[in-house]
Amino acid sequence: MPEVWKYEGYFFDLDGTIYLGDRLLPGVPESLEFLRSSGKKIMFLSNTTTRTRQECADRLRRLGLAAYEQEIITAGYASAAYLKELAPAPVVYAIGEPALLKELILAGVDCTGNPLAATHVLVGMDTRFDYHKLHQASRALRNGAQLIAANPDPNCPVENDLLPDTWPLVKAIEVAGSKAASIVIGKPSAYYAAKVLEWSGFPPESCLMVGDRLETDVRFGIVHGFGTALVLTGAASREELDQSGLHPDYVWSTLEELLSAMSASL
Repeated sequence: MPEVWKYEGYFFDLDGTIYLGDRLLPGVPESLEFLRSSGKKIMFLSNTTTRTRQECADRLRRLGLAAYEQEIITAGYASAAYLKELAPAPVVYAIGEPALLKELILAGVDCTGNPLAATHVLVGMDTRFDYHKLHQASRALRNGAQLIAANPDPNCPVENDLLPDTWPLVKAIEVAGSKAASIVIGKPSAYYAAKVLEWSGFPPESCLMVGDRLETDVRFGIVHGFGTALVLTGAASREELDQSGLHPDYVWSTLEELLSAMSASL
């Protein structure tokens, strides 16, 4: 097992790793403060599409943590970056919360409410998803638009519950429009990994990915050469880990164990 202190960049998921609802999880403030005071780089890598980067930073600050917009990468922000890079310039029909549309607009991506004018349909978590949106998205696909999934998350952990996330909506639109998603943007995708490394400036072996999900956080780290740590405060349990076939470098009950491991390694 590598020394947990050896990394230069420490990358944290948010929901289920840093907080649940409006509650910071155990060991979070102390671990982040210790890393910052030791000169380590912190980034927050989230598959969320329901908050902009600025909104994520504001939420972390309300919870008492130091946080800066430039430290945060969301699936919504990465989706906007991907679409901005496409040529010719896409016209996007977006399904999601207002934050997803805001990230697209901030990036200068052309958006439309007319599905027949769309070259791409981008789907994020949408708590107001309904039959009308399903119909409009399927019309866009049948008219030639490509389908993009902002993330592959089946659910989002909240206090004592799991909310349906992006992937159930993507699957419904795939069936209704008779077309599969052409790309998935968020963790564990290669695109997301490439942007994280580009924006952090570190090689993958210098980075530790800490998260609560096996199929996004842990798989993301393993596939792309990051160190990996599973924290058991959100989506995954030890039983699910044992059945997954995935082998993170570290498994912690809470982030208090990260702080203990770092202190012991000095």
